[in-house]
Amino acid sequence: MNKKPFARADRVSGLIHESLSRLMQKSIKDPRLDLVSFTGVKMSPDLKLARIYFVISGRIVNKKEALAGFEKAKGFIKYTLAQQLNLRYMPDLQFYYDDSIEYGFHMDSVLKKIENEHTTNNRIPEKE
Repeated sequence: MNKKPFARADRVSGLIHESLSRLMQKSIKDPRLDLVSFTGVKMSPDLKLARIYFVISGRIVNKKEALAGFEKAKGFIKYTLAQQLNLRYMPDLQFYYDDSIEYGFHMDSVLKKIENEHTTNNRIPEKE
């Protein structure tokens, strides 16, 4: 039977992602974390560390403020998740801003700029 090497890590990260999203909607009242969405959770192979990636909608709060909000709420979040998930060992939580969406938008704008330059340079001049 060939199983995926980190199937358990994938399952645990999915559970943490789902529970964390519900917890943020219901229990966290910090205004710095109001518009936060989670884009992923990556577990270390030994399941002792959860890297949690997030984005901020609306840009009212900046990355540093959101990270400070997570740092302040980290103990409560970890305690609550430990009770909900019933894992043998609750991993340490680290929060990271996910800039892949911003990078995607940047790349899209660069490609559109290149495309516009290409079509402008290859246009046949109109006769007057």
